[in-house]
Amino acid sequence: QVQLVESGGGLVQAGGSLRLSCAASGRTFRSSVMGWFRQASGKEREFVAGITWSGGGTRYADSVKARLTISRDNAKNTVYLQMNSLKPEETAVYYCAARTSIIRVVRGAYDYWGQGTQVTVES
Repeated sequence: QVQLVESGGGLVQAGGSLRLSCAASGRTFRSSVMGWFRQASGKEREFVAGITWSGGGTRYADSVKARLTISRDNAKNTVYLQMNSLKPEETAVYYCAARTSIIRVVRGAYDYWGQGTQVTVES
């Protein structure tokens, strides 16, 4: 069992940066693959980035490569999403999620979800 709580969202100007955090509790966090998803109003929830349990492997959606970076600190039971050069179309609720085994881009492959944190990018 893993419980997830996101933080760090807010209002930022286009081109700005934010760092999201996802604090996890539960003894299985350190063996979990972690993912970040986002859902804009009226749209489907989409995969943004994922990271393996060791942090040695990552995967990104094509639209965010070179601008967003996922990382994790297993000693702190926390996963991060550093977001740079943000665009207005990236306004969404951002969710972190956990699963076992490999990184997947499909929402339904994840077993545990946080409540989400709102990111608003103004033009």
